[in-house]
Amino acid sequence: MTFDYAFILSTLPAFLKAVGVTLQVGLIAIGTSLLVALINSALLVFRTPYLSRLVALYVELARNTPLLIQLFFVYFALPALGFNISGFWAAIITMTFLGGAYLTEVLRAGVEAVPLAQIESGKSIGLSDWQLLRHVILPQAGILSLPALFANFIFLLKETTVVSAVAVPEILYTTKSYIALYYKTYEMLAVLTLICVLLFLPLSLLLSRLERRLQHGQFGS
Repeated sequence: MTFDYAFILSTLPAFLKAVGVTLQVGLIAIGTSLLVALINSALLVFRTPYLSRLVALYVELARNTPLLIQLFFVYFALPALGFNISGFWAAIITMTFLGGAYLTEVLRAGVEAVPLAQIESGKSIGLSDWQLLRHVILPQAGILSLPALFANFIFLLKETTVVSAVAVPEILYTTKSYIALYYKTYEMLAVLTLICVLLFLPLSLLLSRLERRLQHGQFGS
């Protein structure tokens, strides 16, 4: 068996477009997940009983149901209730739901790692709860949580392959489409593997370097 290199070259424009869709879905989901996690972390810090329980319930529900099941529910079940959602936005909503839960747990651990003495010092100089959260707790919790945050960012980017199930034209969907149409299985799997390596490995290395630089700037080590 020989590889059809000419066919591979002919598919590159479609795969470049698919990479753009993958990054678009992944980066939007990371941003919205982080926003959800920040809101949840604030609710947990203020220890509002009912809201804290609601956050805990959300985290458990999101982390203990498969992403694919969540995606199918949003894409197929919500339209039956009158909410028509495109595959793209179903992907964003679902990945935000899952990612927000994971990042909430990451930030919660970071918040708990902030020394209690610093929180008490902030209270002693008259900082309000919001000022304490903004100027004392979240900056330190964010730095302490960097390794886990960046690991979850990469995880969310990789999970974009799941959204091919609802016809979002990312890299896996494009691969399966070409295989179904032209039966070039080995060529397309080789392209998919190469794209994943070229896409995710540099991002992982970049985030690791950024993590080290931020920690160096924070702690002076």
